[in-house]
Amino acid sequence: MTEYLQIITTTEKKAAAERIARVLIEGSLAACVQIVGPITSTYSWKGQIETAEEWQCLIKTRADLFSEVERSIKAIHPYETPEIIAFPIREGSQEYLDWMEEVLHPVT
Repeated sequence: MTEYLQIITTTEKKAAAERIARVLIEGSLAACVQIVGPITSTYSWKGQIETAEEWQCLIKTRADLFSEVERSIKAIHPYETPEIIAFPIREGSQEYLDWMEEVLHPVT
Protein backbone atom coordinates (compact mmCIF):
# COMPACT_ATOMS: atom_id res chain seq x y z
CA MET A 1 0.00 0.00 0.00
CA THR A 2 1.23 3.49 -0.84
CA GLU A 3 2.15 5.63 2.16
CA TYR A 4 0.89 9.20 2.36
CA LEU A 5 1.96 12.14 4.52
CA GLN A 6 0.72 15.46 5.76
CA ILE A 7 3.66 17.85 5.97
CA ILE A 8 3.48 21.08 7.95
CA THR A 9 5.46 24.25 7.44
CA THR A 10 4.86 27.81 8.65
CA THR A 11 5.77 31.22 7.23
CA GLU A 12 5.52 34.78 8.51
CA LYS A 13 3.55 36.04 5.50
CA LYS A 14 0.52 34.67 3.70
CA ALA A 15 2.18 35.39 0.33
CA ALA A 16 5.09 33.07 1.23
CA ALA A 17 2.65 30.30 2.17
CA GLU A 18 0.80 30.80 -1.12
CA ARG A 19 4.08 30.64 -3.05
CA ILE A 20 5.04 27.38 -1.34
CA ALA A 21 1.60 25.94 -2.14
CA ARG A 22 1.80 26.96 -5.80
CA VAL A 23 5.33 25.57 -6.28
CA LEU A 24 4.39 22.22 -4.74
CA ILE A 25 1.12 21.89 -6.67
CA GLU A 26 2.64 22.98 -9.99
CA GLY A 27 5.46 20.46 -9.48
CA SER A 28 2.98 17.65 -8.72
CA LEU A 29 4.71 17.24 -5.35
CA ALA A 30 1.52 17.87 -3.37
CA ALA A 31 -2.08 16.99 -4.10
CA CYS A 32 -3.41 19.73 -1.84
CA VAL A 33 -1.99 22.50 0.33
CA GLN A 34 -4.29 24.14 2.83
CA ILE A 35 -3.21 27.50 4.22
CA VAL A 36 -4.37 28.26 7.75
CA GLY A 37 -3.89 31.52 9.54
CA PRO A 38 -3.00 33.69 10.93
CA ILE A 39 -1.90 31.57 13.87
CA THR A 40 0.23 32.58 16.85
CA SER A 41 3.45 30.66 17.43
CA THR A 42 5.59 30.87 20.55
CA TYR A 43 9.06 29.33 20.34
CA SER A 44 12.63 29.57 21.51
CA TRP A 45 15.05 31.02 18.93
CA LYS A 46 18.72 31.78 19.57
CA GLY A 47 18.23 31.98 23.34
CA GLN A 48 15.14 34.17 23.21
CA ILE A 49 11.45 33.37 23.59
CA GLU A 50 9.68 34.68 20.51
CA THR A 51 6.03 35.08 19.60
CA ALA A 52 5.03 35.58 15.98
CA GLU A 53 2.00 35.62 13.74
CA GLU A 54 2.41 32.92 11.10
CA TRP A 55 0.60 31.13 8.31
CA GLN A 56 0.58 27.33 8.30
CA CYS A 57 0.70 25.10 5.22
CA LEU A 58 -0.84 21.64 5.51
CA ILE A 59 0.63 19.67 2.61
CA LYS A 60 -0.80 16.32 1.43
CA THR A 61 1.63 14.10 -0.48
CA ARG A 62 3.15 10.63 -0.79
CA ALA A 63 5.92 9.53 1.56
CA ASP A 64 8.32 8.85 -1.32
CA LEU A 65 8.09 12.55 -2.32
CA PHE A 66 9.13 13.89 1.10
CA SER A 67 12.75 14.67 0.11
CA GLU A 68 11.65 16.57 -3.00
CA VAL A 69 9.00 18.48 -1.03
CA GLU A 70 11.56 19.35 1.65
CA ARG A 71 14.09 20.51 -0.95
CA SER A 72 11.46 22.64 -2.72
CA ILE A 73 10.32 24.27 0.52
CA LYS A 74 13.87 25.05 1.64
CA ALA A 75 14.72 26.57 -1.76
CA ILE A 76 12.04 29.27 -1.44
CA HIS A 77 11.32 29.50 2.30
CA PRO A 78 12.25 32.83 3.93
CA TYR A 79 13.21 31.28 7.30
CA GLU A 80 16.75 30.27 8.20
CA THR A 81 15.41 27.03 9.72
CA PRO A 82 11.91 26.34 8.47
CA GLU A 83 9.59 23.94 10.22
CA ILE A 84 9.16 20.92 7.95
CA ILE A 85 7.46 18.13 9.88
CA ALA A 86 5.68 15.11 8.40
CA PHE A 87 2.90 13.00 9.86
CA PRO A 88 1.79 9.71 8.33
CA ILE A 89 -1.75 9.53 7.04
CA ARG A 90 -2.84 6.24 8.60
CA GLU A 91 -6.36 6.16 7.14
CA GLY A 92 -8.29 8.09 4.52
CA SER A 93 -11.25 7.71 2.23
CA GLN A 94 -10.24 5.59 -0.74
CA GLU A 95 -11.70 8.15 -3.13
CA TYR A 96 -9.51 10.91 -1.67
CA LEU A 97 -6.38 8.73 -1.71
CA ASP A 98 -7.12 7.71 -5.32
CA TRP A 99 -7.45 11.39 -6.28
CA MET A 100 -4.14 12.17 -4.57
CA GLU A 101 -2.47 9.41 -6.55
CA GLU A 102 -3.87 10.80 -9.82
CA VAL A 103 -2.46 14.29 -9.32
CA LEU A 104 0.90 13.55 -7.67
CA HIS A 105 4.26 13.17 -9.41
CA PRO A 106 4.51 9.65 -10.88
CA VAL A 107 6.29 7.05 -8.76
CA THR A 108 9.86 6.59 -10.00
